Amino acid sequence: MRNTLLIYGLAAAMALPAAPVAARDRYATPPPVMVSPDLSAPWVLQLRKAPKRVSASQQQRREPAFGALVQPQRQYRQGDIVTINGIQRKMVRKEVHPDINPMYLPQQVDYAGPQKPGTIVIDTRENFLYLVQAGGTARRYGVGTGKPGFEWAGTHKVSRKAVWPDWRPPAEMISRERAKGRVLPAHMEGGPDNPLGARALYLGSTLYRIHGTNQPWTIGGAVSSGCIRMRNEDVVDLYERVEVGTKVVVM
Repeated sequence: MRNTLLIYGLAAAMALPAAPVAARDRYATPPPVMVSPDLSAPWVLQLRKAPKRVSASQQQRREPAFGALVQPQRQYRQGDIVTINGIQRKMVRKEVHPDINPMYLPQQVDYAGPQKPGTIVIDTRENFLYLVQAGGTARRYGVGTGKPGFEWAGTHKVSRKAVWPDWRPPAEMISRERAKGRVLPAHMEGGPDNPLGARALYLGSTLYRIHGTNQPWTIGGAVSSGCIRMRNEDVVDLYERVEVGTKVVVM
């Protein structure tokens, strides 16, 4: 019995140094340690490479949020003058205000009314402007219209078009706002802060216009002193589609 135990002891002693040697031989080159950038991801995804970090200089070279009209090598600001295809333009940031109902964004709709293609029709009850097109369709935009007491209807023609128009409030508006404690300037140059926005279409010999706005969240409401108010990007689009002499029907 004692001899048997001695034999087993010798065998175990001989095996002890052999195990570490075998382990070192097997892992002569230790395997790489895989660390996941997202420890909550499935294990297969954890073995993939982490996404490359973008440096500040690389981020600056990305295209700014002004759409395809601008060159990606320069950061533009609201109101910057940019030459595009030989034409100078003032940049208008294309943003959708979170408070604007999507129904007031530009849409192509059916039109079965009596007006001919090229006519602008403004529905002041539903706050939509329609540019009638051929084939029984129209391009529809959301607008802001006259508040109670400032509603009107009639037919006129576009008598003038202006890019980033100046604003000269009429004397009655200045007096009316002064009575409310608000002082209006006699004149304000065109620009992003101007209430007339990026473009204006003047209606006949009246004081009314179809124009942009610096308050896009008001689109879809009865908010103006009689003018037809549009988002800046929408009035720019309309401006480029119509000419002086275009018929405008307000109802």
